[in-house]
Amino acid sequence: YGLKSLGRGWISAAQLEAARKAMTQHTKRKAKIWIRVFPDKPVSKKAPGAPMGAGKGELDHWAVPVRPGRIIFELEGVDWEIAEEALRRAGHKLPVKVKIIKKKGK
Repeated sequence: YGLKSLGRGWISAAQLEAARKAMTQHTKRKAKIWIRVFPDKPVSKKAPGAPMGAGKGELDHWAVPVRPGRIIFELEGVDWEIAEEALRRAGHKLPVKVKIIKKKGK
């Protein structure tokens, strides 16, 4: 089973971790979970009152840009009902629209 992106955007490392924790807790650590994306893009941010100039700003967080069709998570080792609910909960933690997919033959 998997979670597929339908929209485009940036997913932060904190959002990925929140989704992973939601899946792990719902499956009671019985499922094998793969995170298919890695947040390797540094995102910087300047203070709100900072004047123009004076550089780019400090590192704020790490993110991964996703496009439609990208598989974000994969899951196996539990039945469909548990996997569907776990992936639904994970999808609520992400800033892009997602779709739960099932491999043919399962």
